[in-house]
Amino acid sequence: MRQVLRSALVAAAVVIAGAVWLAGMAGAAEILQIGGIGSLSGGGTAWGLAIQRGAEIAIDEVNAKGGLKVGNETYTVKLIMYDDAYSGQGGTTAATRLITEDKVRFIVGPIGSAPVLGTVAVTTPAKVLLMSDGYAPTILKNDAKSPYNFRVTNTTNEFMPAAVKWMRQHFPDKNRVGILSTNDATGQSVLPLMKKFYEEAGFKVTFQEFFERGTQEFTPLLTRMLASGIDIYEVDGNSPGDAALLVKQIRQLGFTGAVIQIGGPSIEEIIAVAGPLADGFLSYDMFDFGASAARQFIQAYHKKYGEGIINGQTPAFYNGTKILLEAIRRAGSLDTAKVRDTLEHMEGYDAGLYGPLVWGGMKNYGVNHQLLLPFFITEVRDGKTQPLIQLRPNKE
Repeated sequence: MRQVLRSALVAAAVVIAGAVWLAGMAGAAEILQIGGIGSLSGGGTAWGLAIQRGAEIAIDEVNAKGGLKVGNETYTVKLIMYDDAYSGQGGTTAATRLITEDKVRFIVGPIGSAPVLGTVAVTTPAKVLLMSDGYAPTILKNDAKSPYNFRVTNTTNEFMPAAVKWMRQHFPDKNRVGILSTNDATGQSVLPLMKKFYEEAGFKVTFQEFFERGTQEFTPLLTRMLASGIDIYEVDGNSPGDAALLVKQIRQLGFTGAVIQIGGPSIEEIIAVAGPLADGFLSYDMFDFGASAARQFIQAYHKKYGEGIINGQTPAFYNGTKILLEAIRRAGSLDTAKVRDTLEHMEGYDAGLYGPLVWGGMKNYGVNHQLLLPFFITEVRDGKTQPLIQLRPNKE
């Protein structure tokens, strides 16, 4: 009798254990790895962290709701982030590692023309879908028409026409512009565009020059620029570390004209480095952190990362990641061609921060993979940012 009872108990334990195991399997979700590439070292670190943190907040939201449902499967989404050191080779290396070692099919980032071009060289032939941000027109305009590459923020082509039109109205008596750009793929592609748009608006670019990335002492270069008689200094889309030093040092040299960055942006970092010398600084700005729509995002950011600077690229990559995850859900597949086709037809989807999704870019790049976002001209006043006007990008 005792043996029979023992056997029955063992059998019951096996049944219970099996039931628990099956329940665990039923509740467990597959892992969907999303790649991330950004500058986590050097002058572009603020941008790399913006990609990582924006993507992580978007992923947290999806996972908190039970995961990402793709067809009949539900996935827990996980971000794998690598440093590109803000270089083309860094982008290539990071993309190669994500694709060959981690087997990812979707990547968010990087920021900057050089790392994006290095990344695209790997992702396009591998048919890996990329949500990136680099200003060089060639990032989208290539022989293959960038079949798997989408740009998640405006570039010079999109925001510059409206921005310089506003500047012409705001500075009717200022005409002479100086521009300093990095001597790399970013600067070499963007500076000619900036000059073109400034001159079309009635300004005269009287000084333009390139500098090597990583420069710390800009005084000799800035002194020569000031000697040309400029009354507007255009900081260009330089990385946060470079831009902050440029603004600080030109004010230290006594320049009292307008200082603006139509590109970037790097406003918070410039305030942190330049201090009171940042007052009056104007910038293209990607997001109004004072808007009611921003509150939930800001709360989620501070809860996860603590109090501190939120770079303007952070909500942009939160937005881009949410769009990507929604496209995967709608496609019902992890096939990148199907997700790409779904992305191309998602106009009107609202990820919560920028309003309905709008694609553009066909005229400029030959493909409608350019996300168009409303933007601002923001001024620094007493160490705080103050949006002056909201503008709409050029849809061409």
